[in-house]
Amino acid sequence: MLITGAQIRAARALLKWSGRDLAEHSGVSYPALQRAEAVDDMPNMQTKNLAAIKSALEAAGVVFLDAGDTRDGGPGVRMKR
Repeated sequence: MLITGAQIRAARALLKWSGRDLAEHSGVSYPALQRAEAVDDMPNMQTKNLAAIKSALEAAGVVFLDAGDTRDGGPGVRMKR
């Protein structure tokens, strides 16, 4: 599952990370991260960079919910227990 720009923004907010924090943890440049977060839907970026962002956020405790999730709502994020 890939993630959306809105999910990236929400995940960063849950972690109280700055954009620079996420860039450092993911290895993705800060300008590329800014472009990814500028859209609500799927960012137009290399899949490997999007995967690196997702992995960094998951390693910090974020769980991504996709549109097919059985819980109410749509795509989103939450923290692990």
